[in-house]
Amino acid sequence: MSKKVEKVEAKEIQEVKTSMKNEMRTLTKQELDQLLDNHKLWLSSNCKKGERADLSYADLSYADLSYVDLSSANLSRVDLSYANLSSANLSSTNLSYADLSSANLSSVNLYRAYLSSANLNSANLHDTNLNYATLSSTNLYQADLSYADLSYTNSYSANLSRANLSSTNLRYANLSSTDLSYANLSSADLSSADLSFANLSFANLSSADLSSTNLYSANLRRANLNSANLDFSAFPLWCGGLDVNIDDKIATQLLYHLVCNVKSSPHTSEQLKSLCNMKNIIEQANKSHVADEYGIIEEEE
Repeated sequence: MSKKVEKVEAKEIQEVKTSMKNEMRTLTKQELDQLLDNHKLWLSSNCKKGERADLSYADLSYADLSYVDLSSANLSRVDLSYANLSSANLSSTNLSYADLSSANLSSVNLYRAYLSSANLNSANLHDTNLNYATLSSTNLYQADLSYADLSYTNSYSANLSRANLSSTNLRYANLSSTDLSYANLSSADLSSADLSFANLSFANLSSADLSSTNLYSANLRRANLNSANLDFSAFPLWCGGLDVNIDDKIATQLLYHLVCNVKSSPHTSEQLKSLCNMKNIIEQANKSHVADEYGIIEEEE
């Protein structure tokens, strides 16, 4: 890409940002309080009284909205950067294209919230409920999602690079094509998650549960898989599966499968069969925990 084209694109992006900023509306405290009261009535009356909150394009940066109930509200393209939303209820809320960068969202209820293309750069989402939320193309760069619940989320093509996801629940999450490079996923539960085509290079997956996880075409180069559980998942056999930091458990598990396949296949060479029949190789392969379930490999005469 030429420098001229890059300058044109940068100018266009800046123009879009400026245009969006000009479209933002400012609310007085009285207007905001009235809007929240109407929304509270709308919720309590089962949508028969009051009015659903519409804060789209509102400038609420640095606002204190802790403990508020804005469930099912429209917050599309709202500016909540640096805002305090701790312990708020934002379940089923539309937050598409919202700016939540550096916001405090700790212990927030975002169940089934729609956060597609939202900006949560460096946001605090510690212990947050994002169960079934939509996070496709969302920017979560350097966000703190430790101990959060992201099970069943759609995080397709999201940016989670350098994010803290330690001890996070990501069971059955769609993380396909997601950038998780340099992310901290230690002790995270990724069982049955879809990590196909995800970038996990340099990620910390120590003690993570990756059982039954889809790792098709995932990039695991330089990732730390020490003490991780890879049972019933497919270890990538392309260049993205090289230079991975594995421990003896994973190494012996891979070795066990290799020896079994080489010895049983009619298409492998006698040289490979002889190599896999070596006493030391078989002893190491039998140290795998899968040997207890599938049987000890016997050395052939």
